[in-house]
Amino acid sequence: MISGFMQQYNLVAGRCIWYPPRHILSRQYTLVSDMNTACELQFDETPHTDADQQVPVLIKLFNDTFSDAYATKLVLGGDEPVYLPAGRPCAALNSANKALCEYHQIVFAHGYFSSALHEVAHWCVAGEARRQLEDYGYWYCPDGRNEKQQREFEQVEVKPQALEWAMTIAANRRFQVSTDNLNGVEPDRHGFTRRVRSQLVTYLQTGFPKRAQMFIDALRAEFNGPILTTQWLDEVYPDE
Repeated sequence: MISGFMQQYNLVAGRCIWYPPRHILSRQYTLVSDMNTACELQFDETPHTDADQQVPVLIKLFNDTFSDAYATKLVLGGDEPVYLPAGRPCAALNSANKALCEYHQIVFAHGYFSSALHEVAHWCVAGEARRQLEDYGYWYCPDGRNEKQQREFEQVEVKPQALEWAMTIAANRRFQVSTDNLNGVEPDRHGFTRRVRSQLVTYLQTGFPKRAQMFIDALRAEFNGPILTTQWLDEVYPDE
């Protein structure tokens, strides 16, 4: 048992639900429900950050799922994520091969698991024509956005982050939205979270895009994530 965390436990629908502090959200944890007493936390004390040993597994999983049918690979990059259509230099971090790639590249940053899922979610939203363009033909407005720019940023992020939420659950991890504007106007994080959640519920009711559903299924099979339903969402994310 880790002292100091007991106040964050809740028994929800007969299951032990733990809401970890933000600074350890990316650590791996296992919960054991004791219905007669409190909840116990079996915790891996090994430092575990978002850049973790499961990233190579994630890369292989995506490439095994999509590289043949869609000529697209997930690639570990450096500081900035980017989508590169075929015919651009290979972008793999520390790669000596600078030849032109024959496949499309989804390049994610810093080895972060969450960055990889976020970039995959954008790919799942993009149509065939968009996938022939660098960064799907969109211009990214960087950190430091004003109120109008932040609204526009969040508007195009709702669907990708709803898919990312579902993928994160399938990967057996906990999700947080990203408003990504540290040096600009203060975002309405709760309002944005509600809009992303509403889109996620719509997907649960009407179905996910084809490629997103394929990857959600692959993630759940690989990482043993729960089956996402609106009831499960209400139980585990009651305040979001």
